[in-house]
Amino acid sequence: MQTRYLYLLRFILVLSDLVLINFSFFFSYSIYNRYHVHTEISIYFNDFLISSLIWLLASGVFELYEKETFYKLETIYRATFRTIVLHIILFPTYTYVIRSADFPIKFMFFFFSILIFCFILSRFLGTALEGLLSRNFNIRKSVAVLGMNEGGLKLAAYLEKQNSFNFIGFLGDEGFHVDSHGTLLPGAAIQLQTAANSGIQEVFVSLTPDRMSDVGYLLQEAEKQCIRLKFVPDLSSTSSVPFNIEHMGGFSILSVRKEPLEDMRSRFKKRVFDIMFSSLVIVFILSWLYPIIALLIKLDSNGPVIFKQKRSGRNNLPFWCYKFRSMRLNTEVNKQASRNDDRITKIGRFMRRTSIDELPQFFNVFLGNMSIVGPRPHMLDHTEEYKAIIDQYMVRQFLKPGITGWAQVKGFRGETKQKQLMEKRVEHDIWYMEHWSSMLDVQIVFMTIINILKGEENAF
Repeated sequence: MQTRYLYLLRFILVLSDLVLINFSFFFSYSIYNRYHVHTEISIYFNDFLISSLIWLLASGVFELYEKETFYKLETIYRATFRTIVLHIILFPTYTYVIRSADFPIKFMFFFFSILIFCFILSRFLGTALEGLLSRNFNIRKSVAVLGMNEGGLKLAAYLEKQNSFNFIGFLGDEGFHVDSHGTLLPGAAIQLQTAANSGIQEVFVSLTPDRMSDVGYLLQEAEKQCIRLKFVPDLSSTSSVPFNIEHMGGFSILSVRKEPLEDMRSRFKKRVFDIMFSSLVIVFILSWLYPIIALLIKLDSNGPVIFKQKRSGRNNLPFWCYKFRSMRLNTEVNKQASRNDDRITKIGRFMRRTSIDELPQFFNVFLGNMSIVGPRPHMLDHTEEYKAIIDQYMVRQFLKPGITGWAQVKGFRGETKQKQLMEKRVEHDIWYMEHWSSMLDVQIVFMTIINILKGEENAF
């Protein structure tokens, strides 16, 4: 819920952060010019603009300036840290790799050192100023909760942690406010009147489905007192399933799963990450590694360099999945590879142990059939087999399949001889779907690289 304080804070933060970026850049230029090589500022001008644009791009990826981020200082700090890290990665990448500029390393060091210091100082000063304003000025909206039912208790715990609200407390401990004859109870009317006299501007009411008819009576009394009522459905008593509420037109839609990637903005961010990452791998790794691997495969055994097989994709639509061929030509194409499998060639054993055989799937990612991170794609026959014996198996098909995934970095990769192993893989895939974030994808990528370097027991 947007307040003037929250809106102003977002505007000030965007403006001050851009000022800090530019100040850090030009201050670094001044230091480098004075103590090192004198350079015309026009040489740096384009890079200064690109630096600001990259900052805005990075802040958009981690939603630094979104209103949801501003409800807690912790989320502001976390988003700021992630944005700085991404800026430190993208700006040098653009400067040295894409533009191939002869840019002084020392200048870059000065720039990021000053930038980090300025942002640490800025966030601490901002926190101190926010605390000062909160103590001495009425900058936060005063709110309360009417009714101390289970939903009301959860709502109160949430409101207490939000910077933009001044949570006063509960208005009474009753769980209902209208009697069986449809008359507003005197206690509820008195509580709303007391709230108005105390300067409370909004009151949240948690209502179970059987009390939704109370809305009209409560609203009528609240508006007499010039108080805004916000009604929050309490579904905790109706089911153990944690419903998520979305809005479509004039309808409230209940869903049983939280799926961050159903949001188009999240899917766009994930797709941009996929295109950028896969492009870098294709250009800087596969461009020279592909001919070498192709030659080794051809020298080791007869057959094509690339093995392609139909796998189950997003929404269970089949697609051609590519791999470097690691097996001799055989008729058991739908049989999973096992330890000491005699179908695997010498070079194939090395490729599977180091996951090099999966590299052609970056073409799948670039084309949009797969993602960098997601549930591993299974053979069509295996999908049919497992969906008949494992509950919620097909839920994992809501997502694009990935080259790596949460299940894989947690040890559930390779052959699945036992039903329990596939159940754990599905469990991890669903957890990933419900907890997706950009940073989780980055974490999984780094965990995958670490696991490859260490060597994985199930990689065969």
